[in-house]
Amino acid sequence: MTSTPRWRRFDEWDTRQLRHDLFAAEDVEAGFATFHSPWDPAPSARVENGRVVEIDGKAEKDFDILDAYIAAHHLDPEVIDEAMAMDPVDVARMLVDINVPREKLERLARGMTPAKLVSVVAAMSSLEITFAYSKMRQRRTPGNQAHVTNAKDDPLQLAADAAFAVALGFDEIETTMRVASNSWANAMACAIGAAVGRGGVLFQCSIEEAEELQIGMAGFTSYAETVSVYGTEAAFVDGDDTPWSKAFLTAAYASRGIKARCTSGASAELLMGFHERQSVLYLEARCLCLQRAMGVQGTQNGGIDGAPLTSSMAGGMRELMAENLIAVWLGLECASGNDTRVSESEIRVGAKITPYLMAGSDLICSGFGSIRKYDNTFNPSLFNGEEIEDYLTLQRDFQADGGLTPITESSVEQLRMRAIRAIAAVFEELDLKKVPEEWVQSVAAASGSQETDSFTPGEVTRISEAIRKRGLTALDVVRALSKRGFGEEAENLLFMLRQRISGDYLQTSAILRDGKVVSALNDPNDYQGPGSGYRMSDARWHAVREVRGLQTRATVLERERRHDPTATPWLVAKGEAVKGVDPRDIVIGLSPAFGVELTRTTAGHDLIDVVLALTEGVREGGGTPRLVRMRHTADTSFLGLTAARLSGSGYGIGIQAKGTAVIHRADRLPHMNIELFSNAPVTALEHYRAMGRNAARYAKGEAPEPIVVPVDGQSLAARYHVRVAMLYAIETGLVVADASPLELSMTLGQGGIPT
Repeated sequence: MTSTPRWRRFDEWDTRQLRHDLFAAEDVEAGFATFHSPWDPAPSARVENGRVVEIDGKAEKDFDILDAYIAAHHLDPEVIDEAMAMDPVDVARMLVDINVPREKLERLARGMTPAKLVSVVAAMSSLEITFAYSKMRQRRTPGNQAHVTNAKDDPLQLAADAAFAVALGFDEIETTMRVASNSWANAMACAIGAAVGRGGVLFQCSIEEAEELQIGMAGFTSYAETVSVYGTEAAFVDGDDTPWSKAFLTAAYASRGIKARCTSGASAELLMGFHERQSVLYLEARCLCLQRAMGVQGTQNGGIDGAPLTSSMAGGMRELMAENLIAVWLGLECASGNDTRVSESEIRVGAKITPYLMAGSDLICSGFGSIRKYDNTFNPSLFNGEEIEDYLTLQRDFQADGGLTPITESSVEQLRMRAIRAIAAVFEELDLKKVPEEWVQSVAAASGSQETDSFTPGEVTRISEAIRKRGLTALDVVRALSKRGFGEEAENLLFMLRQRISGDYLQTSAILRDGKVVSALNDPNDYQGPGSGYRMSDARWHAVREVRGLQTRATVLERERRHDPTATPWLVAKGEAVKGVDPRDIVIGLSPAFGVELTRTTAGHDLIDVVLALTEGVREGGGTPRLVRMRHTADTSFLGLTAARLSGSGYGIGIQAKGTAVIHRADRLPHMNIELFSNAPVTALEHYRAMGRNAARYAKGEAPEPIVVPVDGQSLAARYHVRVAMLYAIETGLVVADASPLELSMTLGQGGIPT
């Protein structure tokens, strides 16, 4: 008998983009559970003398910081008994019942614990969640938000792209930097671009929270959403914060007329290694109750950076919709995730956006990549510049308002050129930089930064530092625009500064349309409608979720870890690490599992080669490398900061076993590093060598060109997050909170091979 040949259809399927995606098998122990986990508590609450003394099976004496804050500021003792006694299915029916007003449901939510909220939405199908979301969202008029970034932090391109995004109809635009020190230049550029052709667009510059507030106080930005909230105490503390400090920060933003949202989303705790074996939806419900308790007007949620990981789980996209529903049910403005490319499959991408397009959202994407994928510094969004016309067509196909409006080619050309000339005029007027005409023409025609002849990141850094040090504000920009003949743009920017004084856009779900605030107060959502439908049986559900490519902890370790337990260790501890005194001393801080449990990066580089590249680079830059193993943390920023504080030069490198790394300086805030190398899967050995070289040059007082690791727009999160989460769990499992760093020596044999 001959063997049965393989059906060629499978070969064809193997070539499709979907095969780049990975799918996680349900593994509650590892935190891979969407709606239910045996470690999720049963809903409960008890009130004594007007005080909440029990939440979800936990007595007051056992409350963690999240429980304490939820009990004190979220739960309404007058509603608890009524709300907690209701059958979850009955409440779910109320959410889709056209005869039950939103106000009644929001009142009940104030008496529900996180576990109770989860029990309700878990009883709903995807169709019911979509309908309930359309009923419960805060503002009647949908809106959208855009990412405006580029790989060079080029201010000319930022201004042009911001003008384009505004013309498309985005109500908010958000920028961030490849190089953190370029934040002030990015903020000025986007503020100018947003003022071209339209007034009344809210703008955010996403950077470390304290600096973001300073940029806002200078008048360049009008909203913030980088106030991260987590669902476990360990994750919160690892982020160096508490609910009280986050509440204080949001109040600080609001007191300066800056609209604020918190950011949370399923799988954040899983990615950080602090999931406590609970379902991602339960942990996110805790986050959302905290945010309502903090008094913040809204939230950015729906997975956000963790969306690719959640989407890898069975029912993951339904979970993302469910957490958005909880957000609006609690009365929060919802900037629904959709800002992360969850899949390489265009079919899955289109399917994910459809419920939000149908139901509408305060901000459908948070945010939509209005630029090319490779220029999206947040990493590719669900939709990017390449797919804008696809999205516009979807609006047409379904007769649904997705917040955007088609724009003619000639209008785009005029707007982009106007924005470039406006920022060039401001730079010249404020004595920041004279822009060559060939740069103007280059950026005007370019689709992305790979085609431009313009600023380098290092040149932008010098401009940004000048803006910061000279204390330039948005008023200085208004004067410069007016003086150089850009009167309309000056008035548009001044209009936003006037709005800062009035504070009207601090209302829940506020945007600006035609010069007027539109919010949940003057434009409340009054949509209602029925919903019921097909539910899969357990057997059918089991069959549907058993797809190819399931990832388990065992399969991931088989692929990622090549560790021979009989081999002689090549990293040998010499004793407790001490503070260096040599001004050339550059400490390379290794994570707990580096070279022990894990032996190669996600890019496939052997860690010995990575260490050799780093140390050789340090020597090339004129420094002296020193290896130290950190045992108290696996967080990249804290690895780098600890290394910097141990070094004699004040500069250090922190690196995880999976390859993520930073260059840090001893006097900086934990997450305000010098250079960040977050895309480990595409970081080459030459980049690690350059990293070591730059660290040594910084220590000598030089200003080397920051290293840019090029990406081609691939969805790295969808390809690697499942593996990364499991690998990082190994790292965090080896953390010993009070353990001192250890000095290491590297033992090499003949030919540079580890002995």
